[in-house]
Amino acid sequence: MSEATQTEHGQCDFEAMSRTTEAHEKLKPFEGTFKAVVKMWMGPGEPMVSTGTIINTLELDGKFLHQHYTGDPSEGPFPNFQGRGYWGYNTAIDKYEGVWIDSASTIMQTEQGDLDGDTWTMLGEMPDQMKGGTVSKKSVITLIDNDHHSMEMYFPGPDGNECKGMEIQYTRA
Repeated sequence: MSEATQTEHGQCDFEAMSRTTEAHEKLKPFEGTFKAVVKMWMGPGEPMVSTGTIINTLELDGKFLHQHYTGDPSEGPFPNFQGRGYWGYNTAIDKYEGVWIDSASTIMQTEQGDLDGDTWTMLGEMPDQMKGGTVSKKSVITLIDNDHHSMEMYFPGPDGNECKGMEIQYTRA
């Protein structure tokens, strides 16, 4: 627990935990409506490409970024893709945290990470539906400018080395 969230007697300082910090301010450029171009690699070869719109709103006094994604109608495995997420900064552990759910699975994906410059590196695990157990994932979110950001997601490849499974380029609408 961070020093900011403990009293001198080791008790939780709920007032400190409820404050919006400079780390929360870093989420503000993501607020708004963005067009998305999604590339997803389902195996070797060219990626599957789709498009959509994400509407991001800061909620609960600016503590959490709510993400509401709607994919454009398309053919393929996810014709009416929908996604929802929350992203915020947890002052108790000094980490950014995210949760994501979508219509392509029943998994509640969670991740934690840090900010370095304009890039967040978020780490998590999710069920490995092919082999059982869990598989690690890494999301790299880069703020390019106030109108553009990207997200790349990496997973272990067949050889165990990290490989890119998804890339999303966002442009403010």
